Amino acid sequence: MKTNEYEHVPVLVNEVEQGLNIQQDGIYVDCTFGRGGHSRVILRNLNDKGKLFVFDKDPMAIEAAEVLAAEDFRVKVIHSAFSEISVYLNKEGLLGSVNGILFDLGISSPQVDDPERGFSFSQSGDLDMRMDPTSGVSAKDWINLSDESEISQVIRKYGEEKFSRRIARAIIESRDITPIATTADLSDIIVKAIPFPDKNKHPATRTFQAIRIYLNNELDELKAGLFEAYELLAVHGRLVVISFHSLEDRIVKRFMRQYSKNDPYPDDLPITSDKIKPALKMIGKLITPSNKEYETNVRARSAKLRIAEKLAT
Repeated sequence: MKTNEYEHVPVLVNEVEQGLNIQQDGIYVDCTFGRGGHSRVILRNLNDKGKLFVFDKDPMAIEAAEVLAAEDFRVKVIHSAFSEISVYLNKEGLLGSVNGILFDLGISSPQVDDPERGFSFSQSGDLDMRMDPTSGVSAKDWINLSDESEISQVIRKYGEEKFSRRIARAIIESRDITPIATTADLSDIIVKAIPFPDKNKHPATRTFQAIRIYLNNELDELKAGLFEAYELLAVHGRLVVISFHSLEDRIVKRFMRQYSKNDPYPDDLPITSDKIKPALKMIGKLITPSNKEYETNVRARSAKLRIAEKLAT
């Protein structure tokens, strides 16, 4: 498959550009390159002294990033989860020196549109769901080997699906007859298991989302990545995060609010009140797509953008 076979339209482009408050000679990090829509926006604001580090777990995204890097010397590509950004950037001597960091969470359009990746319940393909297909456990292996209790817990916890027990029971009953191999297999099972489907969502939406989040360890990686980003940012550097899921947005909101109230000290560390100062300043309110963007890009409908600025080292 060619890296440009499936297109991706980045969301909230202007809002990201403004939120990062891009300095021409600054150092920036795109933690989720995808197909580079946001990265190109950052680059058009940089001069020859500016630098952009791009990360992604997806090998296809990395291939696309390498093409951009071959054309633009300011770009450096790292195939890694964003929870490890400091591992790489500390080697570059960038601790406390980065001017802006962007997280565009969730999955990209190319991942959803490509049935081979196994993320889509609307197209039949191998049941995979790994951001990096070269490592970790596939959804097919997990769904066929896990017990009913684990499947139910994952669907409820990460998908907030009220029919998680019914779905888990249906999965077990179905795989006892025939192993579940494709996204269509799983989607059909879920559709039949849900007695009262949401009129505004496909019945499989929450379950597919839950399995993907769980297998890719997305929420724990987000928590680690936010802390790593804070450590890397320079004073007045900007942290910009786009989320598409309520659990993701909750983590981002809590992180920014916590750090905007006091220093990130452990709760049990004895610090006097006069020593405490905010580590972050939240910039503006929650930003969501305009009606115009929603009309032209339906996948932007659940996007939420939050911005914070680092105040302390």
